[in-house]
Amino acid sequence: MVTVTPIDAPCGATITGVDLTQPLSSGDVEAIRKAWLKHLVLVFPDQPMSDDDLERFTLCFGEFGHDPFFDPIDGRTNIAAIQRNADETTPLFAENWHTDWSFQETPPIGTCLLGLTIPPQGGDTYFANQQLAYEQMPAPLKAEADSAIAIHSAETAYAPDGMYGQGKDEEQGRSMRIRSSDEARLKTRHPMVRPHTETGKPALYSTVGYIQGFEGMDKSASDDLLLRIYHHQTQDQFVYRHKWQPNMLVMWDNRAVLHKASGGYDGHDRLLHRTTIAERL
Repeated sequence: MVTVTPIDAPCGATITGVDLTQPLSSGDVEAIRKAWLKHLVLVFPDQPMSDDDLERFTLCFGEFGHDPFFDPIDGRTNIAAIQRNADETTPLFAENWHTDWSFQETPPIGTCLLGLTIPPQGGDTYFANQQLAYEQMPAPLKAEADSAIAIHSAETAYAPDGMYGQGKDEEQGRSMRIRSSDEARLKTRHPMVRPHTETGKPALYSTVGYIQGFEGMDKSASDDLLLRIYHHQTQDQFVYRHKWQPNMLVMWDNRAVLHKASGGYDGHDRLLHRTTIAERL
């Protein structure tokens, strides 16, 4: 029986009473989805899952999302390795607040991350509840956000001349399989405040690194608005700090939370397997 235990944080719940190495019943899937929509981040401890198990679980909640700038692990199409070797010196991957692939026309609704090799300290993942951040936004800033249309692009990160551009990571010895492409220069527009596609609840939808500006605003005004929203939406009262354990699965709702990685584990390997969840058509 699925047991949901809320975490003492602005989002998150621990799920026990279910074995993710086995196919889930329709009742279990429904209970997990209900908890996911309510708590936004779900933590499943003690789940020694295989890659087959991870893919099967992902497909319970949607289709596989498209990961445009990660090469998958060997033998798979839809699983990427979030990896950092003990001796790696490249800049930490994904250490800024974001929601996954917000530059896509139809971004993934969720992400699953399975902890395989977990260092003895550091490597926490932070989550910020953007439904709560919108709810508690000062009225004048909320009015600005309500009318803003953001222009998203992956250019600064994944274009050939971007942060993870051609040859840069390989020369520095990055272990993750990141693939840069001119596809990253494409632009997509999303409202700054988006209703959840299942619950309708509004949330701030913002990735500072992917937003190039707002429609109808010059760069100075866009940067000012983005910075004011950023300072509000990432305050501690909206944040859950997650500590990993081996064989732990975490799934989160990209429509309603931001997340970021943290370091602090130099000298230790870290490996997680990731899938993205697209809305089922």
